[in-house]
Amino acid sequence: MTHSYTVTGMTCSSCEAKVKNALFSVEGVTQVLVSKDENLATITMEKHIALSKFQEVLESRYTIQAKEHNEMKMQTQSWFTTYKPILLIFGFILSVTLVIQSKNEQFNGMEAMAHFMAGFFLVFSFFKMLNLKGFAESYVMYDVLAKQVPSWAYLYAFIELALGFAFLSGFNPVLTNAVTFVVMSISIIGVLQSVLNKKKIQCACLGAVFNLPMSTVTIIEDGLMIAMSAVMLLHYI
Repeated sequence: MTHSYTVTGMTCSSCEAKVKNALFSVEGVTQVLVSKDENLATITMEKHIALSKFQEVLESRYTIQAKEHNEMKMQTQSWFTTYKPILLIFGFILSVTLVIQSKNEQFNGMEAMAHFMAGFFLVFSFFKMLNLKGFAESYVMYDVLAKQVPSWAYLYAFIELALGFAFLSGFNPVLTNAVTFVVMSISIIGVLQSVLNKKKIQCACLGAVFNLPMSTVTIIEDGLMIAMSAVMLLHYI
């Protein structure tokens, strides 16, 4: 993927070299051509990189702007491409949940949440177990408990599997939701720390199968499970 950008602030060949080196330092960039005479930078990249990433590495006197493409459109397309696997999974689980509810005379919120969470844990544990070692190696990089007790990273995948069957079978709702609330609350701590500190870490939610970056999507994913388990826990107590 190649994009052209207008770069202002370059006044000499030294500026040209500085801009080229700075832009080339951005992860994912494979080639950079810069012309101070045309105020132009042509950047080849593995996938679309946000304009803000390029501006971050440039000195304040240089300003970069998209020349030919719609930056907002490209960022949106890039976001959907990156998170397509997890969006599809959530879509399938939600669809199955709604189909099951369509057989009831009235929508049962507690049952729907239980089925959704069953699907969530069963599917996500499946992907983790495809490469359990790879998942554990990624998870231990940011999870607060796994950092202290590495074996927790391996155990976590089996806990998700057990929770999936527990929600599906309706086993002891109070215990199931309590365990879910505690486990997911511990998990989200490391996620929040990584996102807030802007660490470039692979999210281990789908194991090592998909290379998903740690982001607000991961926070929403864990937060949703915490919220749903809390609601059901309060309902059944």
